[in-house]
Amino acid sequence: MKSLEERYLYRLAELYPTIASVSTEIINLNSILNLPKGTENFLTDVHGEYEAFNHVLKNGSGSVRRKIDDVFGNTLSKNDKQSLATLIYYPAEKMRLVLQNEPNPDDWFKITLYRLIAIARRSTSKYTRSKVRKALPKEFAYIMEELLSEQSGVMDKEDYYDAIISTIIKVKRAREFIIALSELIQRLVIDHLHLVGDIYDRGPGPHIIMDKLMNYHSVDIQWGNHDVLWMGAAAGQVGCICNVIRICARYGNMDILEDGYGINMLPLATYANTYYSDDPCKCFSLKADNTNNPQEHDLNQRIHKAVSILQWKAEGQIIKRHPEFHMDDRNLLHRVNFEDGTIEYEGRKLKMLDCRFPTVDPKDPYAFTDEEKDIIDRLVHAFRGCDKLQQHMKFLLAKGSLYKVYNGNLLYHGCVPLNPDGSFMVVEIAGQRYKGKALYDVLENYIRKGFVAGTKEERELGRDLMWWIWLNPGSPLFGKTKMATFERYYLAEKDTHEEKKNPYYKLYEKEEVVDMILREFGLDPAGAHIINGHVPVKTMKGESPIKCGGKLLVIDGGFSKAYQKETGIAGYTLIYNSYGLILAAHDPFESTEAAIANESDIHSDRRIVARVDHRQRVSDTDIGRDLKDKIKDLEELLAAYRSGAIPERYTTK
Repeated sequence: MKSLEERYLYRLAELYPTIASVSTEIINLNSILNLPKGTENFLTDVHGEYEAFNHVLKNGSGSVRRKIDDVFGNTLSKNDKQSLATLIYYPAEKMRLVLQNEPNPDDWFKITLYRLIAIARRSTSKYTRSKVRKALPKEFAYIMEELLSEQSGVMDKEDYYDAIISTIIKVKRAREFIIALSELIQRLVIDHLHLVGDIYDRGPGPHIIMDKLMNYHSVDIQWGNHDVLWMGAAAGQVGCICNVIRICARYGNMDILEDGYGINMLPLATYANTYYSDDPCKCFSLKADNTNNPQEHDLNQRIHKAVSILQWKAEGQIIKRHPEFHMDDRNLLHRVNFEDGTIEYEGRKLKMLDCRFPTVDPKDPYAFTDEEKDIIDRLVHAFRGCDKLQQHMKFLLAKGSLYKVYNGNLLYHGCVPLNPDGSFMVVEIAGQRYKGKALYDVLENYIRKGFVAGTKEERELGRDLMWWIWLNPGSPLFGKTKMATFERYYLAEKDTHEEKKNPYYKLYEKEEVVDMILREFGLDPAGAHIINGHVPVKTMKGESPIKCGGKLLVIDGGFSKAYQKETGIAGYTLIYNSYGLILAAHDPFESTEAAIANESDIHSDRRIVARVDHRQRVSDTDIGRDLKDKIKDLEELLAAYRSGAIPERYTTK
């Protein structure tokens, strides 16, 4: 019987049947190793802000404008450069405006095509022809490959290239070619995208962001707490479903559910109107509102209150069936005195701001009424039966994880739970105790079980743990002592609203703590970084996203408009190119319309976080290590061919 190594070499020989084919592949892979590493972009906490997210992808966090400066230097005016940048971001829309008043469109097409080709050529310079070829649109692949491979100063081909450009214009394909070139440039300035959590909630377009990501050329996702909440809702977990609807209602985003995902909210709206029609619902005011219709506003407020009470009932039931969650202190409905409108809270008797609970039975406050059971059943069926939502969640499962180690960086959304002394916090999950990396691994395993486990018990535990991840103090995606939703709605005393952060958020300035975390995840602290989201950096108050001397970077700067008053900016992007790590702080994005009409870009302040001592090559990356392993295997196959241990395979065509 052949050894495993022999069987592997014979299988490899099927792909490379001759000495020539093996040699060619070794030469090819060795040449790739010496190319500059591709540019990685890191975004986090985009929270449904599709327009700003989309613009940052289009401009490559400022990389497109930098390419224009590199190519044209002082030969183009600032205005011309900005017009060209806007054209690359929004080619179809910008051309429509430009050509309305352009007296010589053919001349404009010719000049623009040559400029775009020059930028595209610069953008392709660090990639193999094979990789560029795969990125080319099929419709124009041959023509683009010819134009992008032009060598300056070769006189024999100048007429040839000029003829291609002239013919493109003559046959009326210049518009389509400009769009294709612009999209190619957008694709090439970001080789790989890391989205470090929280696609969902607050903003109006998480479903559109998900559509964009599903068609993106290279992406990975580290799940955030809001993402896992939606995953739990899609799996049918009732506590997660109620939280998702409550947040949509609070931020005036019911359209996400109704129009974006086609989930029928009519039964819940009817229920809310029935029980809260004469209730002002003052404690349930909206954080944002996308309607000018007072009746619709009032309905959203009633839905907000109705689903909040359903949430506390659902959560009470989860806590009762899982005493191992140790969350009895978060069950508060049974502590309410419905007669005098007070609550027994941590040894104090406090006055409730609202004590209208028409559907709560004081004797059994966490029980659903028959009508509520019917509504909950319909919602579970709607969430689990929504094809688009299920497709989005499958994509999150396929491309996502709770953490990722990539090219010497550790990526996660929330925190590694710590004790005050800096040691890893021990957390109980399903009767076992976990900490550090093991905690992340077991929770990710249970998230996946919530969708695919073979037994009903394991699926249900996985789903309940998705809710646990949303708000438990031991959750690495939450990282606080409690989620004070009930207190913020019902109690005036500010001290009851306080959600104390895990010690991680103070200790991550200590090098020994950060080094301990890096080692826990298998990284050498020398040169490695932690890239973190979740907690907005309050830049306007002097807080820096750069922690522990640059070893840890918190890049949540406020993509969500709800946070921009606190942060003072509109998000961070981290860029990791062949020269090092660059942090970009973005100003607020006005709108897509303003970007096109006024050529307004997102202004970004860039600062170098870490500069490498030599330009990074593909050989320095994770992909490079895989390629080196493949080269070793191919060299063994080559030696086997030359020693006669494996015969070459010749085929006739």
